[in-house]
Amino acid sequence: MEDRGFDLEDRLADLGEKRRLSPADRVAERGYFAEPTGGELPVLESAEALVFGSNNYLGLTDDQRVQDAARQAAATVGTGAGASRHVTGDTMVHRDVERLLAEANGCERALAFPSGYAANVGTITALEPDVVFADESNHASLVDGCRLAGCETIVYDHCDVDDLRSKLVERVEQPDGVVTDGGDESWLILTDSVFAADGSVAPLETISDLATEFGAWVMVDEAHATGLYVDGGGIVQAEGLEDQVHVQMGVLSAALASQGGYIAGSDALIEYVLARARPFVHSTGLAPPAAAAASEALHLARHSDARERLWENVSHLRDGLETMGFSVSGESQILPVTLADHEDAHALVRELTEHGIVVPPVVRPPTGPTTADRADAQSVVRLVPMATHDRDDIVACLETLQDASERVGLP
Repeated sequence: MEDRGFDLEDRLADLGEKRRLSPADRVAERGYFAEPTGGELPVLESAEALVFGSNNYLGLTDDQRVQDAARQAAATVGTGAGASRHVTGDTMVHRDVERLLAEANGCERALAFPSGYAANVGTITALEPDVVFADESNHASLVDGCRLAGCETIVYDHCDVDDLRSKLVERVEQPDGVVTDGGDESWLILTDSVFAADGSVAPLETISDLATEFGAWVMVDEAHATGLYVDGGGIVQAEGLEDQVHVQMGVLSAALASQGGYIAGSDALIEYVLARARPFVHSTGLAPPAAAAASEALHLARHSDARERLWENVSHLRDGLETMGFSVSGESQILPVTLADHEDAHALVRELTEHGIVVPPVVRPPTGPTTADRADAQSVVRLVPMATHDRDDIVACLETLQDASERVGLP
């Protein structure tokens, strides 16, 4: 019989650069890591490494207060939700974290999902926009949400508001040059606020103004901004745009040291999404300990000095990198060192890893709307400090990077 299965060995061979799992003993600013072992039991290295590649921006995953909140929720509510929140999986800790998130985001209500990916896919598919105008560097979950929603997606150049405007105008402009109201189409402008690949920050104020001008809605993915700005909010709060952004999305799994995602907005938005979003309706609810941990982490993000310590470390590391002659772009806590040669970037990451500095994999952020442009993009090595790094940790990172650069032969 003809084989109609999947030749995974050949597919693996075609992948080129493969992702590897390197287990750690803990999630914090430093730890012990194991070499990738496939399915075998990992063996931790004998030397401790400094972590400059985590989304645990405020370093709260091992904060005693956050851990105690998770323990208390497990002891009093249970370790898991046990069912969809539409059945029996809705608890007081879910409502508590949603109340706090709505307050921090300046919205009427919030809705917690089991993951940020589910929040994005579920919300976009529930809204079913006719047309989405999407930044070309948007997160994969936003891209997949558009695909599953079956909407027409118009991609604009990364953070380029002029290109966005031209595409909005083009959508409504008739052959005689008259601009109409776009008919009965529903429009959604979709963007990350902080882009993880290059640390850039979307021009949300201008995007929101364009949305108002053209009658579109705005949805902003604040995954890498949640908890880091004014009163524990994101870029939307930092720029005072709560009344112009219709859907604020964020995660509990980065600065809030837990697991899950959420959206925040009007009461009508939340009621509609919780009724229509399949990833919410057909998933077991967020685990109560995760919700409780996020509640406590959000409280600490708002009322402790964790945010200030993070931004001090960001400033110190950025200054050091620029003093060493590196080109560092972006305006966020993600510090991308741009290198012209892809192999040099990989060699630098290997050198850093071998000498005790853990950083994210090399990326090639897009520089234009075409595949050819993306193939020619420069490579980026990202360094991400945490609030719990001390000054010696930052110095150690810079010194190790300097030595690694010399070994790789970078100028």
